[in-house]
Amino acid sequence: MTGTVYLVGSGPGDPELLTVKAKRLIDEADVVLHDKLPGPEILEAIPEEKREDVGKRADGEWTPQEYTNRRMVELAEDGDDVVRLKGGDPTVFGRGGEEMVHLAENEIAFEVVPGITSAVAGPEVAGIPVTHRGHASSVSFVTGHEDPTKDESAIDWGALADTGGTIVVLMGVGKLPDYTAALRESGMDPETPVALVERATRPDQRVAVGTLDTIVDVRDEEGIEPPAITVIGDVAGERERVKAFLRNERLDDGLEATDDA
Repeated sequence: MTGTVYLVGSGPGDPELLTVKAKRLIDEADVVLHDKLPGPEILEAIPEEKREDVGKRADGEWTPQEYTNRRMVELAEDGDDVVRLKGGDPTVFGRGGEEMVHLAENEIAFEVVPGITSAVAGPEVAGIPVTHRGHASSVSFVTGHEDPTKDESAIDWGALADTGGTIVVLMGVGKLPDYTAALRESGMDPETPVALVERATRPDQRVAVGTLDTIVDVRDEEGIEPPAITVIGDVAGERERVKAFLRNERLDDGLEATDDA
């Protein structure tokens, strides 16, 4: 009897944001094939003997997707129930769609377990709503790290600039100079607020803010590194209005959190 593969989203990193179903499946799994992005506390809670790192990093340390695909099928054919654990949500730039097709082609039963995507969680824990009645009626999620085998980018930055909505870029720290320049060249106001949220929801979360014109310098001065979310649009300016009362940041600063905060 073959096992089942569960494509599970682990959320942005805080173990308390792991769904109840995700936690149960991780506990029950025979093997957990995990990315680099699940929170350290989530991974440390999994017995070492049943977890396998198949993650990728932008700096070149990575496991080929072909290996991960093959490994899921091998384990399931051996009768193991497998959790393929991903950061955020499995299908938001997580290659979940590719893995679903591969499992189906190999006649392996699977289930997708949604997770909280960092594209929404990252901004909101920093006091930035991705939509706002006064600022943005739409939001676009964009990858900052496209398939390098493509002949040209599939992202139309000019069209994104014209929407007037929020743009959230995932995995875009390294390419920040390129797409901020593309947006300015497309007519977006250089004074448009921009925020970078590094390691959202984790104990070492950091937030840096600037404008479309200054954010690259801010990134360099603050030393912002992946994983980080870029939020572009007027909603990013909302952080300044609320940050003094963000409970998580008050606690990080050693300040007492009141009921109102």
